[in-house]
Amino acid sequence: MSRWEFKLPDIGEGVAEGEIVGWLVQAGDAVVEDQPVVEMMTDKATVTITAPRAGTVLETRGRVGDVIAVHSVLVVFQADAPPPPVELETRANGSPAEMKTEGAVERAAAPAADDAPPARLAVGDVEAGRQEVAHARVYFNDKPLATPATRKLARDMNVDLRLVPPSGPQGRVTKTDVVSFRVPVVDAQPAAAAAPGAAKAPVRIAPPEPRPPVGGPNLEERVPFAGLRRKIAQKMSLSTGTAAHFTFVEECQATQLKDMRARLAKAAEPQGVRLTYLPFIVKAAVLALKKHPMLNATLDEAAGELVIQKYYNIGIATATPAGLVVPVVKGADAKSILDIAREIERHSEEARAGKMRLEDLQGSTFTITSLGARGGLFATPIINFPEVAILGVHQIKTKPVVQGDKIVIGDVMLLSLSFDHRIVDGHVGAAFAYELIAYLEEPASLLLETV
Repeated sequence: MSRWEFKLPDIGEGVAEGEIVGWLVQAGDAVVEDQPVVEMMTDKATVTITAPRAGTVLETRGRVGDVIAVHSVLVVFQADAPPPPVELETRANGSPAEMKTEGAVERAAAPAADDAPPARLAVGDVEAGRQEVAHARVYFNDKPLATPATRKLARDMNVDLRLVPPSGPQGRVTKTDVVSFRVPVVDAQPAAAAAPGAAKAPVRIAPPEPRPPVGGPNLEERVPFAGLRRKIAQKMSLSTGTAAHFTFVEECQATQLKDMRARLAKAAEPQGVRLTYLPFIVKAAVLALKKHPMLNATLDEAAGELVIQKYYNIGIATATPAGLVVPVVKGADAKSILDIAREIERHSEEARAGKMRLEDLQGSTFTITSLGARGGLFATPIINFPEVAILGVHQIKTKPVVQGDKIVIGDVMLLSLSFDHRIVDGHVGAAFAYELIAYLEEPASLLLETV
């Protein structure tokens, strides 16, 4: 019998690490080939990783919420032979992935039992007022590339840039890398334990004592802040801490839109399409973006460039039991209203069932969030960073409106738009909003435009 270590495979798509969402096995369990062993969260997609061959679990590495680098050991197995090569097929939000033996991208290592543990890195000197941190990964770069803004963020967050896996061009560390990075919490070691002249052991930082329950131990429930919820928190923090948000709110007279949608919905039913207002809003947004291309851009801070995208991939924020995800309608400018409706419905069903593919969650250039029947009067939606704008759509309400010199009953929809003021000036954002409203108030114009 041999002991071998199964490492986190290269998941692809530029993913350098994954967060443990939940262990499906424990030490002592006998597993068969392709049996799920752990769920990992990467870029809003939950990937179920399976055993490459049969064996017995000797040890699992990491707890729920820990972030594990690609090629780090996940599970130590006991088996008759080293594992075969494996290929990882991802499924988003909890759908099982498959580990295949064809087209292998990585072979799990099988070191001897007496192999030395990986070297730990000490940073600084405690006696000199600097903190030494024990870390399970080696430096990615002794001289990391990063912009001054990223270096300042790293200093503010007490993150050593040398330890951060870079995702930017030419191996540059970005702000997203810094925010996503998580240094493992470890215990303190007394300096007196070291013999005179011996190498200084790295100081391990003790976690804070947990806050005692208020009112008794049975009145609070603690659940891991992990998986999709933590990814959402990281991205929202990155967006609000980086983009200079400002929000513009305006009314849209939606009577003609409401009437057109009602007529076309009947024609769409025989084709198996449930036609909502969103496809019209997506089409109107694309046409408005074409006239205001600065809002279909991203800021590449590492390169110091504004990237104006001439393709239109519209993200649709979708609520799921696990949290908010943003599936993307790609190439929306080339799709008809019915095609957009079909794609939105497919994405919505897959997202709520936890079956989104990773590629369906990537590549958006502009995002729309529909706040539905409980959307309130208006909101300040948070930009889906690194985009520069987002549109919040509220419920159509019947209310008095002024037409000429008369007060009549009309259908009014409020739109809340947030912009990154670093890129989008106030008058540009307002011009985009009124362009969008013009299309929605005269929805027949959506059918006349060539895109």
